[in-house]
Amino acid sequence: MQHHLTFNFKARYYISGEITENTKHILFALHGYGQLAQYFIRKFAALESKGVVVIAPEGLSRFYLDPLEGAGRKTNRVGATWMTKEDRLVDIENYVNYLDTVFAQTVGDRKIPVSVLGFSQGSATASRWILSKKIHFDRLILWAGILPTDMDFQLGNDVLKDKSVVMVYGKDDPFLTDTRFSEMKSLMEKLNTKIEIVTFEGGHDIEGKALLELFV
Repeated sequence: MQHHLTFNFKARYYISGEITENTKHILFALHGYGQLAQYFIRKFAALESKGVVVIAPEGLSRFYLDPLEGAGRKTNRVGATWMTKEDRLVDIENYVNYLDTVFAQTVGDRKIPVSVLGFSQGSATASRWILSKKIHFDRLILWAGILPTDMDFQLGNDVLKDKSVVMVYGKDDPFLTDTRFSEMKSLMEKLNTKIEIVTFEGGHDIEGKALLELFV
């Protein structure tokens, strides 16, 4: 029979600077599948001049990106993921608790505007996290990703009723097919909140100009 246990677990996150009285905004940036926070956070470097401190947590499961071939791998590149289909509910519980802890230790009760951005797979992670009701935030940004199909939309409507929701994607994103767009529209209609759509010329990536415009 399968069993679960609870034990102490050490995890890492990255932060672009120090949160001070001069900080104008805090952005939690949740990476996509196969990325690492230490590299993902670099995509937000331009926000430093806007007084934005970026906090990039990392998925709790890491793996080698290249499979074993013969005597070894082509490279030893490593990526992280927030969850898989295996024991998924436990993975979700673990990363929500982890993200709540990162928030408590970095932001706490500070009265500074907070945005939560999820990129690609991180969009589902961000959407589930905000439902924990253990964090205060002002805006949810779904970048190149969509709401999770199993999201508690009734709770989502309650949590997001006075928040800003923004969906950002590149016009040439190969992952956003017609089927994906149809699914995205269907899921968005389940939220009784206004969703701002932002597009840019580009693909499946964080585009600098579109990012800066979110923090004007």
